[in-house]
Amino acid sequence: MVCVNRRDLGLLALRVGTGAVLAAHGSQKLAGWFGGGGIQGTTAAMEAMGFHPPKRSAVAAGLGEAGGGVLLALGLATPAAGAAAAGAMAGAVAVHAPAGFFAQGGGYEYPAFLGFTAAAIGLTGPGRYSVDHATCHVFDRPWTVALAFAGTAVAAAAVVGRRAKGQAQREPEEF
Repeated sequence: MVCVNRRDLGLLALRVGTGAVLAAHGSQKLAGWFGGGGIQGTTAAMEAMGFHPPKRSAVAAGLGEAGGGVLLALGLATPAAGAAAAGAMAGAVAVHAPAGFFAQGGGYEYPAFLGFTAAAIGLTGPGRYSVDHATCHVFDRPWTVALAFAGTAVAAAAVVGRRAKGQAQREPEEF
């Protein structure tokens, strides 16, 4: 008799669902699929949102979402995948933050949820039904968790900070 572990089955469902949403969203940025703008449109959007350099920002956001999403869905290099997706969502949260929390008003509710979910999966691990488990967790070691999340935190802080500094410099001075 095969013993199905509910925890691992739940992690599989969470990984595949979150990963698919992230991969679809990132593919809009990278390839223009699902009504997205592709690299050209995303580059223009990144420039308008204050990310510099805009093309590198577009590629990084697309890869963080699409690449992180595919890896999460597969359960491969799960700490790096979760950290990359969470880092990409940190940039989205920064863009939506002025509109408040709730998505219906343009707020950061949705990217925050995706980012926290991706981070939680990266920290928790992929479960038994994953490529990481099948490969004896070669890309899912304790040190990779620390390195992936520390690296992503530093990179996200730098990108969001540079954007905030640029936004502050563009605002007209009040007398």
